[in-house]
Amino acid sequence: MRPVEIKEGVHWIGVVDWNCRNFHGYARSANGTTYNAFYIEDEKKVLVDTVSKEFESQFICSLSHLTKPEEIDYLVVNHLEPDHAGCLAKMVELCKPEKIFVSVMGGKALKTFFDCEDWPVHVVKPGEEVSIGKRTLRFYETRMLHWPDNMFTFVPEEKLLFTSDAFGQNIAASERWVDEVSKEMVEDHMQQYYANIITPYSPKVIKTLETFAGLNLDIDMICPDHGLMYRGDDCAFALEKYMDYAKQTPKNKATLFYDSMWHSTERMINAVASGLVSEGISVKVMSVKANHHSDIMSEVFDSAAIVIGSPTHNNGILPGMADALTYVKGLRPQDKIGACVGSFGWSGECVKILNEWLEKMGCEIIEPGLKAKNRPNHDMLKECFQLGVAIAAAIKEKTGK
Repeated sequence: MRPVEIKEGVHWIGVVDWNCRNFHGYARSANGTTYNAFYIEDEKKVLVDTVSKEFESQFICSLSHLTKPEEIDYLVVNHLEPDHAGCLAKMVELCKPEKIFVSVMGGKALKTFFDCEDWPVHVVKPGEEVSIGKRTLRFYETRMLHWPDNMFTFVPEEKLLFTSDAFGQNIAASERWVDEVSKEMVEDHMQQYYANIITPYSPKVIKTLETFAGLNLDIDMICPDHGLMYRGDDCAFALEKYMDYAKQTPKNKATLFYDSMWHSTERMINAVASGLVSEGISVKVMSVKANHHSDIMSEVFDSAAIVIGSPTHNNGILPGMADALTYVKGLRPQDKIGACVGSFGWSGECVKILNEWLEKMGCEIIEPGLKAKNRPNHDMLKECFQLGVAIAAAIKEKTGK
C-alpha cells in the first residue's frame, strides 16, 4: 500500500500481510496482520522500524514514494524481532545512516542478529532525547513488552508515541485507524494479541503504564507495530484496556478444554459445563482437536476457572492435550480456579497428571478431580454436574458477582 501521512511530515510506510495465519509460528492470526513502520521528514530524515523480510521490496518501494533511501539519516530500532527488523540490514546498506538508535538491551541483541561491527549504533539511555530539527525523539525503555530490547519512541512536538509491539492487534485492513472500524472488533483482537503475546509480562506492563502515567506525557496518537493505530480519545482507550488486561481481572466465565478418544471424557466435560451453566456461569467448551491452542488461550485469559479433561493414554494423557497445556502454562495466566476430569481403560493416571498440570499453573484446585472407567454412567455424570455447580460457587466467591 502507498504511504499514509499520519501527521504533517510523518508517514506510515508499513505493509499489510493479508495472508498471515500463523503468527510467529505459534499463534493463530485468522485476520492476517500488519507490520507498521514510519518515516519522519525533518532536518534529519528518520526511519522508525522496518517490516518482515519477505516484504522488503514492497517496503523499499513504499519508502521511495517519499524519499531516496540514501537520504535517510537516522534509523530507530524500537524492537529487533525479525518482523520489525527484517529489512534492517538492507536499509543500513542502502541508507548508510549517521546513527542507529537502539535500547541498551537492543544494543546487546543487535550483535547476535547481524554482522554489525561497523554499524553506527547509538545505544540510548531511558529518557534520552535527540533533536532531528523541528522535532525531538525521546526514547523510553519498555523491557519485556515483549522482548528485552523493546522501547518506545515519543515525539513530543507531535504528541506521537511509537510503541513497537505494545497495543498491537493482528488485523489486516485497508483502514489505518481504530476509529475507522468497529471498536468491538478491535477490542477482541487486542485481547487475543495480549493473551497470546504479552500475558507472561503483565507485571512489567503494569509497572510501565504506571511509569508513563507519572510522566504526564501529552499523547494524541499511539502507533504500534501491528494492526490499527489510535488517535484522539482512542489513546486513552488503548491505555485503559492494557491496564485492564495486565491485571487479568476474571469474569464469571469458565473455559473447559479437553481431548477425548471415544467421547467418554467429552461427556464428562459437557456434564461439568451443564452444572456451571445451571448456576449462571458463562462457559466455553473447546476440544483441542477442533480449536487451536491460541484460541483456547484467548478464552482462558479472562476466565475465572479452567476445567481440563483427557483420558489416560499410554500411562499419560493424550498428546493434543499435552500440547495445549504446554502452551497455556507457558503464558502464565494468573489467579484461576482449576478442576479436571478424565476416563480410563485400565491404568487410570489421567486425573493425577492433569492435577499436576493445574498445580504447575498455580491454579486453586477446588476438587480432587473425577475419573470414570471406560464410560461414565448416570451417577458419574451427576457427579460431574455437581462438580460444575461447585466450581460455579467458587467463581462467584472469587469475582464477587
